[in-house]
Amino acid sequence: MMDVEGMNILTIIPARGGSKGIPRKNVRLLAGKPLIAHTIEQALEAESITRTIVSTDDQEIASVSAEYGAEVVKRPVELATDSATSESAVKHTLEYLKEREGYKSNLVVFLQCTSPVRISQDIDQAVQLLLDEDADSLVSVTPWHGLNWIRDNGEAKSVTFDYRNRPRRQDMRPEFRENGSIFIFKPWVLYELNNRLGGKIVLFEMNPWTRFEADTLEDFALCEWILQNEIYT
Repeated sequence: MMDVEGMNILTIIPARGGSKGIPRKNVRLLAGKPLIAHTIEQALEAESITRTIVSTDDQEIASVSAEYGAEVVKRPVELATDSATSESAVKHTLEYLKEREGYKSNLVVFLQCTSPVRISQDIDQAVQLLLDEDADSLVSVTPWHGLNWIRDNGEAKSVTFDYRNRPRRQDMRPEFRENGSIFIFKPWVLYELNNRLGGKIVLFEMNPWTRFEADTLEDFALCEWILQNEIYT
């Protein structure tokens, strides 16, 4: 059993209607159900989560979210523009719950529905890691051994290694990349720093398959293949 008795651990899933890369992305079918449904179900199945809310400006997303068991908080239009941050949507949800119900959470678990390749146990393990490490925030990551380059004023530059002294993979310092799947933070982090991460930050390492995000049609096809074939369960 997880040591979360008496804690309010709130999942917030931001999902606006105006996605540009793939129109209506959040309700597009992926492996037989709307994209957002995967994240809702994972949150509801997690033992540590006490409440799951979708923040959206879109009625169809709201209806689908409610159908799959999430509560819905209506997001103001000004917080659903291309320039609006996810942090602003999360903060709006927290303030809405406080004003309407006097509700306060001990931890916020911020899940992006564009990262559907996860399981409920990932969420529980991430929560437990943050508690065990007495951390203030957490970001999920996957291992990364990238030999990265940039273009700088027309000149190619290596940024994660020295191309003149190319390292062997096994000699490289372990690196990690965000997979966009799980962020957890204590509410003070958001209010004081206006950021999902701050204070003592811990990395929650996930399976490499979880790095794929559904942002393009190609991503959708790959995520669907992973889910349908139960590659990561």
